[in-house]
Amino acid sequence: MREYLSLFIDGEWVQPSISRTVELSDPTTDTPFARVAMGGVEDVDRAVAAARRAFASYSQTSIADRLNLFDRITAAYEQRIDELSAVIAEEMGCPISARVQVVGPLIHFRQARKVLQEYHFESRIGDTIIRREPIGVCGLVSPWNWPIQTLTVKIAYALAAGCTVVCKPSQVTPISAILLTEILKAAKVPKGVVNLVIGEGATVGEAIAAHSEVDLISFTGSTGAGARVGAVAAQTIKRVSLELGGKSANVVLPDADIAAASRWNVQRCFFNSGQSCHAPSRLLIPRSRIDEAVAAMCDEVSKIRIGDPRDPATTMGPMVNRAQFNRVQRYIEIGIEEGATVVCGGPGLPAGVNRGAFVRPTIFTDVAPEMTIAREEIFGPVLAVIAYEDEEEAIAIANDGPFGLAGYVFSGDPEKGYAVGSRLRAGRVFYNGAAGDPASPMGGYKQSGNGREMGVFGLEEYLEIKAVFGFKERAERLLPLAS
Repeated sequence: MREYLSLFIDGEWVQPSISRTVELSDPTTDTPFARVAMGGVEDVDRAVAAARRAFASYSQTSIADRLNLFDRITAAYEQRIDELSAVIAEEMGCPISARVQVVGPLIHFRQARKVLQEYHFESRIGDTIIRREPIGVCGLVSPWNWPIQTLTVKIAYALAAGCTVVCKPSQVTPISAILLTEILKAAKVPKGVVNLVIGEGATVGEAIAAHSEVDLISFTGSTGAGARVGAVAAQTIKRVSLELGGKSANVVLPDADIAAASRWNVQRCFFNSGQSCHAPSRLLIPRSRIDEAVAAMCDEVSKIRIGDPRDPATTMGPMVNRAQFNRVQRYIEIGIEEGATVVCGGPGLPAGVNRGAFVRPTIFTDVAPEMTIAREEIFGPVLAVIAYEDEEEAIAIANDGPFGLAGYVFSGDPEKGYAVGSRLRAGRVFYNGAAGDPASPMGGYKQSGNGREMGVFGLEEYLEIKAVFGFKERAERLLPLAS
């Protein structure tokens, strides 16, 4: 069994202030493989103090120095991509075939560098100088389902802005965060600029959110946990950026290629074993076309290869752990109890599997919009197919619920698709399966969060705005705000 018994504070791996470890089990085999040290409130205080000291100098570094830092980070990251793939296969069951989990972070480091290189930190309104300055010490709290990419996006834009950070990864998947920190140390990130404290949300997470010397909290996770972070952070009036849950709808219009849209939805919804906040877990199909959609979906499910995530042929691994397996199983049972029809999958382990946290890819039809499986985020490979009569009903169903993270539209008519997409109450809308863009903002409406990550919008989350008056001569040398 491997041991990871240190935290990263003020540029060094140090012993935590408390004597407590957690044991991690491989979700593929249910076998323990590592022990990881947990930090406490005192460690948060040490990390924040280190970040505050480092902020005084790092916030004043030149853009050229930060660009050089990003070059060192990407070079160091490239050396460990295969190792990172192996780690997340072991700690969360993500197949090594899902290269986006480890290649994506490299893309985001490069995108943050590009934004930094092109960004104007000073502009003007009339004779007034508008300065955008690093906000300060940032608490970065990341989830287990995209353990490297989510933390990378937060760190990259914080560093680009000139901020220093205290990171708290999920205690479920901490080893990938440890490796990412090793990469940053190898890249010679200045002492105290990045700190890592592993621990539970109720202790370490809340200590970071409540800390008077933390200027911003960037949190990705469940809506319930995000609400708690926001409430705790409000006591010190710090900025809070939240990327929370989702129950995204895919509105397939009558003029779309129903079979192609249905196949794509299976691939996208079940990617990462359904453990994705942007998953299109509600598929809205014209009532008269349900049979066509079901045939295509069941055929697509038959192509999924469930197995050991370390096998390159595997396309779907297990849930992250036994607790998540049990949660998903309960939702499948609730769907059956409430009268939905299972057209493929269902409760229990997949055929031929006798251990691990594997869930059968499950599709329900005869789902009413008010059913539990149509309203709550399941976070597993479970898809609710909802029939609609006309476009207005489809839009109403898609917008009915507490979440608004993503929306999807399929149509043969771009104008029609754009019109429907514009009416979806979601932070991101994808037409006909289009890919996302790392330069574009990510975030949600309603209880899916506030604030934005990625691109210019992501950088500006970490910047304060200052208006400076009385320097007309200097202001005339600046570009207009709109340029």
